[in-house]
Amino acid sequence: MHDDAVDTLGHDGVWFDPLWRVEVALTPTERGLLSSWPLRRLAFVAHAGAASITTTQAYSRLEHSLGVLALVAHFAPDDHDARTTALLHDVGHLPFSHTLEGIAGLEHHTLGRAAVRSLAADHPIDAERVVAIDDGRVTSVLTPSHGGLKLDHLDSFLRSGQAHGRTTTPPHELLRRLRLVDGAVDADPDDAAELVDLAVREARAQRSTANLVPVTVLRALVSRAVTDGALDDTGLAAATDDELWAVLATHPSTASEALALRRHPERWRLRVGRTSGVGVYRHVVRRSYLDLPTADGRPVHDPRVDELQASLPYEVAVRYDADAGTTGTGMTGTNTTGTGTGTGTVVANATITHADATNASATDSTDATMDPCARTS
Repeated sequence: MHDDAVDTLGHDGVWFDPLWRVEVALTPTERGLLSSWPLRRLAFVAHAGAASITTTQAYSRLEHSLGVLALVAHFAPDDHDARTTALLHDVGHLPFSHTLEGIAGLEHHTLGRAAVRSLAADHPIDAERVVAIDDGRVTSVLTPSHGGLKLDHLDSFLRSGQAHGRTTTPPHELLRRLRLVDGAVDADPDDAAELVDLAVREARAQRSTANLVPVTVLRALVSRAVTDGALDDTGLAAATDDELWAVLATHPSTASEALALRRHPERWRLRVGRTSGVGVYRHVVRRSYLDLPTADGRPVHDPRVDELQASLPYEVAVRYDADAGTTGTGMTGTNTTGTGTGTGTVVANATITHADATNASATDSTDATMDPCARTS
C-alpha cells in the first residue's frame, strides 16, 4: 500500500496514481528512471503548457507520464517495454510542453529519441525498442493498430477533464469498465459518449481565450528571445518552465511583456480571424486531437468533431491593451466551435484599473504558428 504522501520518486516501491486509483509496483529500472534528471525535469514542465498561467490545469507532464504508466500497468502489467515507454514518451518536451513546439526548429519527438538513447547508457532499457514503440512501429498497448483512442490521450482527456471539472463519472470508476482492443479504448455506449464529450470539450478549451492568449504571447516572446540571443536551441530544449521564465523576465527585449502576461493576462485582447498591425501577435491552430473510442467495438461519430475539424486552420490575433476599460466585453463573443472564424470578434477579459507595464505593447507583428496548439497528450 502507498504511503500517505504520494511521491513521484517511488520511495516506497510503488506509484499510486490519484486519478486512476491504480497502484503500480515499480521495478528497479522504473525507480532508477524516476530518479534521472531527464524524467525529473518533467515535474517542472506544465502539461497544459501556457494555459497553466490562466487556468486550473496546473499539473505537470511527469504526472501525466506516470498516469500513462498506471494505465499500461492496469491493462498489461507484465509488458515492461510498454511501461518504460509510458514513462519516457514525453521526455523530449520543451518547457511549457507543446506551446513552444517548433521554435528554433525543435521538435519533442526528435529530442525524446535522443534523451531515451542517452538514458540507456545508465539504465537497463532497450532504447531502440522504446523508440519503436513510441513511434508506433512496434505493436503495443500504447499504440492502436487501427486508430482510435490510445492510452496516452485517455489520460490527457480525463486528467484535464478532472482539473477543469468536466468529468461526470469518477475516472477510476470509468477505468474499471473500459476495454483495450488492439491498443484502442473500447467502452459501452454511455461511457463512450462521455469520453467523446471530454475529447470535444478539450479541443474547445484549446481554442479558448484562456489558452490562446498565453500560448500566442509566450511563443512570440520566446521566439524573440531566441532571435535576440537570450536563448539558444540547446538551452531552450533543456530548460524547465521556471528557468525559461527567469530568462524572459530579465532580458530587456522580453521583460515588460513577460511581466504583463504573468500579472495581467486579462489585458491581452483576442481577435478571431486574421489580423495584422503594430503590437499584434498571430497564432494558427492547425490540428485538434480528437481520437475517439469505439462503442462495443463499433466506430463512434459525433457532428461536433466534424465541425471542429472543418474549422481548421483556426487563426487568432492577440494584442496588449493597457488602456482597456472596465466595461469590456468580457468572455462574450468568443468562438470555440470553429464556425465564423473570420468574424473578428474582440475579447477583453475582466476589470482593469491600472497598468503595471506601460511598455508592454509589441513593436512589430509576429506570426506564432504551431501544430498543434497546446496539445495535452
